[in-house]
Amino acid sequence: MNENLCQSCGKPMGHTDDLYGTEKNGTKNKDYCEDCYKSGEFTTKISKERMIEVSIPYLMKEKPWLSEDVARKEMEAFFPTLKRWKNGMV
Repeated sequence: MNENLCQSCGKPMGHTDDLYGTEKNGTKNKDYCEDCYKSGEFTTKISKERMIEVSIPYLMKEKPWLSEDVARKEMEAFFPTLKRWKNGMV
């Protein structure tokens, strides 16, 4: 499966552009979801560490067999691979 993931929060964006964020001119941005990126800007100034904390419950809901510690470790390994965090953006 080659699913497009938001390069800020890691959310799957499906195979259409319905969940894509937007640039200032209204065009779709294929890197970021609409929750993270609107009108050419990130919707929140959040640290990678805080984004990980926010995301842990979603991963645990998707994978209920994971403990919180294991979910955190997975997120700590995953988030640095995403474009927003690789480039040190906030």
